[in-house]
Amino acid sequence: MKPLLIRNATVVNEGKIFPCDVLVENGIISRVSGGIQVSGAADEIDAEGLHLFPGLIDDQVHFREPGLTHKGTIFSESRAAVAGGVTSFMEMPNTVPNTLTQELLEQKYAIASETSLANFSFFMGASNNNIGEVLKTNPASVCGIKIFMGSSTGDMLVDNEKTLEEIFSSSPMLIATHCEDEQMIRKNLQEYKDKFGKDLSAKHHPLIRNAEACYKSSSFAVGLARKHGTRLHVLHISTAREISLFENTLNLRDKKITAESCVHHLWFSDEDYERLGNLIKWNPAIKSGNDRDAILQGVLDNHIDIIATDHAPHTLAEKQMPYADAPSGGPLVQHSLLVMLELYHMKKISLEKIVEKMCHAPAVCFRVENRGYIREGYFADLVLADIGKTYQVDKINILSKCGWSPFDGFSFHSTITHTFVNGEPVYFDGRIIDQSRGQRLKFYAK
Repeated sequence: MKPLLIRNATVVNEGKIFPCDVLVENGIISRVSGGIQVSGAADEIDAEGLHLFPGLIDDQVHFREPGLTHKGTIFSESRAAVAGGVTSFMEMPNTVPNTLTQELLEQKYAIASETSLANFSFFMGASNNNIGEVLKTNPASVCGIKIFMGSSTGDMLVDNEKTLEEIFSSSPMLIATHCEDEQMIRKNLQEYKDKFGKDLSAKHHPLIRNAEACYKSSSFAVGLARKHGTRLHVLHISTAREISLFENTLNLRDKKITAESCVHHLWFSDEDYERLGNLIKWNPAIKSGNDRDAILQGVLDNHIDIIATDHAPHTLAEKQMPYADAPSGGPLVQHSLLVMLELYHMKKISLEKIVEKMCHAPAVCFRVENRGYIREGYFADLVLADIGKTYQVDKINILSKCGWSPFDGFSFHSTITHTFVNGEPVYFDGRIIDQSRGQRLKFYAK
């Protein structure tokens, strides 16, 4: 691999924006300074007018392999990821079969090592009956344990309080939770079915999967974590009320209880169901504009630590089914950075805060080794963006296998121009370069 020299970039890193050159050698950032000179042959990129970000780390994606590959594969969705500036992902266990044994977990790693353009890790799944397998998980090579404390596919709903107590009290690893109260949701769903029958639609989704169901489950998880001293990460916060559960006074490295927001909860509101219907049907549901604005404020004041996607592709035919039959989730990993840059253009968030929440914080929270920053000695996971060049989402440039996006037709005011994974170019001016493969993420024990 020839050295790579990125010249004249506007670097956004560790709370600062500054002009700089970055030299990459053997996949590692070797120098970050002005006026770098290289003896011998090197690939050079003149990044004048471009912003250089650390590669994004998305801590919550569903890439659908194995078992649901008509929706997406690790290969197809990692292509979409790198086109969006996501250089590392952590994928969820509700594939088919559910990732509930160490053998099934390692099978996913084997697939990714052969097919993923981005760096990767996979959550070990918990059920009511696999505590022994959960406790075998190696914290140095697996990102965490995933617990669905709300509805899920297969055998992954964990609603046995004894099991939850055992996992929270015994696991040395980070536990990531989907928090919605299942009994409350089932009761609400039946009431709305009885009331509206065939007229039940996506606009009822935030009323069925309401704020009370989210808060009841999230507060229960936080209570368990406080009781047992567990490292807890609550995924996809969707309500204003939940934000009060999380501290904003501690340094992130010292926090044991953390929270994540997803880009769809920062962008859409319940007013968008009329226009987009099931295309924005997610669990937890997109709720009110007040919830959306409070979540963004929670990001800004550090009650919420990470911004991710919950990328979950389904086919368009599946999403076009009647509300009660249509699956929840949608493809977002290709456009998450563009969404946040759009919020920057709207003066709602700074570039420094975007990088903090999408690059630095996932690395700190999950204790990822040598990624998430533009630092000498770190892996060269890097993204160049032209924040003044328009990019329109269209079916011809959507790379997720499902072929659609809730942003179809939308024109962002920024464009991602280059993505590098471990120093290798994987995306260049709209073209995927799929010759290299990402690496398995490693984690610090403490």
